[in-house]
Amino acid sequence: MSRDGIAGLAVLAASLVLFALTLDLKGSPMVPVGPGFYPRIVLGLTGLLSLGLVIADVNARRKPGAGTATTKPEKLNYRLVALSFGAFALYCIALPGLGFRIATFAYVVAANALLAPPRSMRGWAGAVILGLATAFATWLIFERTLSVLLPRGRWTGF
Repeated sequence: MSRDGIAGLAVLAASLVLFALTLDLKGSPMVPVGPGFYPRIVLGLTGLLSLGLVIADVNARRKPGAGTATTKPEKLNYRLVALSFGAFALYCIALPGLGFRIATFAYVVAANALLAPPRSMRGWAGAVILGLATAFATWLIFERTLSVLLPRGRWTGF
């Protein structure tokens, strides 16, 4: 089993253990959604995705020629990893000042441009549309549907 399969098994096991622990959380009769509702959603999705990773790893091993290395191994890009963490750190720092919507929009556009640099105006337009859609969809789901308040910006009030 490859590193991906092992990581998938580890995350699946952790998700199942943590999911089981949420079953002991007692809800309040005054609140329709108990304290374990959101963690169960996240842990359930995490478990499903990690199971998918394990299945993909097993299927890749069953294909003929899976054990032979016919392609050149990819060069690791530590600089890109460091830049991605730096962009996320800047997002976390900017969040209290700019607010969730503006900071998330800027982060998604910057992360998209960092990971897949746009080569044309159409590429930049796609990055901006992705940023707008991500910030809007997240705000809509959390604030309007789930009634979870997202941070407002000190500088923007937005």
